[in-house]
Amino acid sequence: MEGSDKALSYSRVELIDFEGVPLVHFITDSWENIKNFQARPDDILIATYPKAGTTWVSYILDLLYFGNTSSERQTSLPIYLRVPFLEANIPKMPSGVELADKLSTTPRLIKTHLPVQLVPKSFWEQNCRVVYVARNAKDNAVSYYHFDRMNMIAPEPGDWNTYLQRFMDGRTMYGPWYDHVRGYWEKKQTYTNLHYMFFEDMVEDTGREVEHLCSFLGLSTSTEERKRITKGTHFDAMKQNNMTNYSTVPVMDFKISPFMRKGKVGDWKNHFTVAQNEQFDKHYKQKMKSTTLQFRTQI
Repeated sequence: MEGSDKALSYSRVELIDFEGVPLVHFITDSWENIKNFQARPDDILIATYPKAGTTWVSYILDLLYFGNTSSERQTSLPIYLRVPFLEANIPKMPSGVELADKLSTTPRLIKTHLPVQLVPKSFWEQNCRVVYVARNAKDNAVSYYHFDRMNMIAPEPGDWNTYLQRFMDGRTMYGPWYDHVRGYWEKKQTYTNLHYMFFEDMVEDTGREVEHLCSFLGLSTSTEERKRITKGTHFDAMKQNNMTNYSTVPVMDFKISPFMRKGKVGDWKNHFTVAQNEQFDKHYKQKMKSTTLQFRTQI
């Protein structure tokens, strides 16, 4: 049975306001397990707002640490099993906490979309390394919209205009983009083990960003190795790779949209009307006026 057909057996859910953040019951039902997750000092947490390059960075990290260890890992183990999604609790699938607890790799690579204030305390207490990836709001909104259209356990996205308004109002899963990117940016000022990356920088020069990542992680990878990883994690290569393109996840309907759609900077221009863009810019300026955080909407 293809992922698309299986997806039809899942039903969409409503958002729940949980500690001030819109989430779905799949996450809140198992909150105690998530909150009490025991991180280890060598764990690496990959944190992002949804659709900001999570899988890309997860795969880069996986190759940096385990690219040479087992070809079986690369050919038969999907990325979501190698890098468990901490708060995932999808029916008929093992939970993210269970998968993370069972990981035998060192370090354990774990991903989350939780805003900084909801990340389990043990990650901070153990001084774990955190890699955060941020993507400009306009492209992030477009990508999230297409993802919510094909993710059958997400709330119904409605049309683009409705969705954009919801995105601006912070009524998408995981709450306002503005709070999310700013929350980790502020955390970085006091927590030195946080590496803040930008999706746009990665698109512009993946090799350079991999080099910065290696430096943060204290890895001495050769230039050849970094080139190989940069090539293997190119968007088109990952889109074709069944171990990274999420085609084996039952809750996603690929007939509507692929999980990995374009991976471009500036695709927002194909979606925003002039009026939407003006309204968004005005709102954005208001929301981001008190931060030093800056994004590029084109490169």
